[in-house]
Amino acid sequence: MARKKNRMSQEVNAGSMADIAFLLLIFFLVTTTIASDKGILNILPPKLDPNQPPPEIDKNERNIFTILINANDDLLVEGDYRESADGLDQEVKEFVLNFAIPDEETLPLYNSLPASLKAVARRDPESSDNPKEAVVSIKTNRGTSYDKYLEVFDMVKKGYFDIYAERVGLDTDEYRALTGKDDAEKALQDRGKEGIPMAISIAEPDKIGS
Repeated sequence: MARKKNRMSQEVNAGSMADIAFLLLIFFLVTTTIASDKGILNILPPKLDPNQPPPEIDKNERNIFTILINANDDLLVEGDYRESADGLDQEVKEFVLNFAIPDEETLPLYNSLPASLKAVARRDPESSDNPKEAVVSIKTNRGTSYDKYLEVFDMVKKGYFDIYAERVGLDTDEYRALTGKDDAEKALQDRGKEGIPMAISIAEPDKIGS
């Protein structure tokens, strides 16, 4: 009889194991950080009134830097064929900083540029009138891969960010890391963009391609 009691006293009481497992599950759910993809952080234009036609925009063709991406992910940049987006950021930078028709508003803008950007700025009569008029247009078709679209879109934005960063004495990554949550960062962002808006037009894709 004594031997039987000894054997029963060695058994583990598992009656509350389910409660313990449930509490551990709650603990890990509360404390675990789940990464989430933010996607493309862009501000979309307001929805147009279907009863009103879209406004007509009279834009000189030379003020539009056109980038076409076909179903094979090849590029047609200002009419020139290429397979890669390499160097696109520099071309956007030169296009935006062109002063073909300087005026009373854009001359002070040119004079405010640091020497490094003045060296890039041109007065090409076949390019954009000035930074305020420059628009970069990206157009795809239904067969364009999402990866290639993002690559081109990011290179175009890099061209702008290179300009903004140099204007405030930062490198591009440092400028892009600015959140604008405090007055100092907001002032840097505004000073970099002043007079040079990031004008990127995303055209409706062609239906060519699968």
